[in-house]
Amino acid sequence: MIKFITVDELLPIRKEVLRPGNFTMDDCKFPTDNVPGAFHLGYCHDEELACIASFGPQSYGEFTGTGYQLRGMATIEKYRGKGFGNQLLNFGLVYLRGLKANYVWCNARKKALKFYLSMGFEIISAEFEVPVIGPHYVMYVKIQ
Repeated sequence: MIKFITVDELLPIRKEVLRPGNFTMDDCKFPTDNVPGAFHLGYCHDEELACIASFGPQSYGEFTGTGYQLRGMATIEKYRGKGFGNQLLNFGLVYLRGLKANYVWCNARKKALKFYLSMGFEIISAEFEVPVIGPHYVMYVKIQ
C-alpha cells in the first residue's frame, strides 16, 4: 500500500539506507522536507514501511515549467527487487502529473542508475561526487 507519510516516519529508513554509520537523524533531514508543496510517500508491506521517497518543488537549470526534485528514495534491503520502488515512483509521477508538474529531476547515486533508466529518466550531467556519499548523476524525466 502506498501512502503519504511524514518526515518523522521516513527518517529511520533514510538513516539505515542512505546515511548509515555516524550520521544522526538530524543529518538525515533535508532543507526541502517541509517547504510548501513538498510531500513524502511510503510503500508499506505487511504494515511495515518498506520504501520511501520525497518530492519537493524545485526547478533545475534551463528546464521550463514546474519541476520537482526527487530526494531520499530508498528501500530497506529485505524488500529490494520486489517492485516496491517502481510502484512508489510511478505513484509519485502520476500524482505530480495531476498537480500539473512538467518534470522531475534527481541526483541519482551511480549504483541506482539502472533503476532510474528503467523508469524513463535520462542522465543529464557528468558524474559528480557527493562527499562521504559517493558518485552521482543528475537525472530527469518529463511527465507532461
